[in-house]
Amino acid sequence: MSDTLESLRRKIDGAGDLESVVRSMKALAAASVGQYERSVLALADYYRTIEMSLAVCLRHRGKRVAETDEPQGPSSKTVTAVVFGSDQGLVGQFNDLIADYSIKVLDSLPGDKRVWAVGERIQARLADAGHQPVGVFPVPTAVNSISRLVGQILIETQATLGDGEIVQLYLFHNRPLGGAAYEPVGQCLLPLDQATSLRLAHFPWPTKSLPEVIGDTELTLKALVAEYLFVSLFKCCSESLAGENTSRLAAMQRAEKNIDELAEELNQTFRRLRQSSIDEELFDVISGYESLSKPT
Repeated sequence: MSDTLESLRRKIDGAGDLESVVRSMKALAAASVGQYERSVLALADYYRTIEMSLAVCLRHRGKRVAETDEPQGPSSKTVTAVVFGSDQGLVGQFNDLIADYSIKVLDSLPGDKRVWAVGERIQARLADAGHQPVGVFPVPTAVNSISRLVGQILIETQATLGDGEIVQLYLFHNRPLGGAAYEPVGQCLLPLDQATSLRLAHFPWPTKSLPEVIGDTELTLKALVAEYLFVSLFKCCSESLAGENTSRLAAMQRAEKNIDELAEELNQTFRRLRQSSIDEELFDVISGYESLSKPT
């Protein structure tokens, strides 16, 4: 059925209302990206301080292990993973990308898998792939809520260490690349892998005076590892939220472009139909005038 002027007017008004909503969501996503990116930058100095402190402890501990020839700990049999996703829609392939990446990595690792999901949508995606999460955490809605989430994750992961078993802890999240791009990444936090240990053990000290550990090295190392876990989880969560809002911002930009094109098409159709209606009325008037002007 062909559109009428009234139906076209309603469609144009609806497109305008929808565009207003999209612009509001676009502005909200842009503001959210900024706050999460600033939170990551705010962690940079503290994260570097923790790394430097770990480097000192690992260097000191490495010397002691080499001198005493201490045996290495048992190998890990359990893989604990935390996968950061999204609870809301309009994020494109955000959840699919990180789910596919984390599943590929987890399938390549030996041992039992214990997966935690951050977000109900990623939970369903992991479950469909055969990695049923043992629990799900809500996605923070603001920077102030990230610390609470990190605390919950640490409590749950610490519970897996109750039997003394060495547990591998992996983090998977989407990291923004600038603009509207992001990429899935993974990180092994526990135990510190060989590459990370070597990097920290040979960490260049900024001054000529090398520091020494005062007190028990193992206790200091445990405290630093706890801080390292906290700041790493906080950073991953902030980057994931920044990537989520980046994806949503890109989706809103595409939606705004599509709405503009649709509105332009509707306006053109409206103008053509209105002009056609005016022409028909003019033709009727002229025909009526000519009929009345003819001599009887």
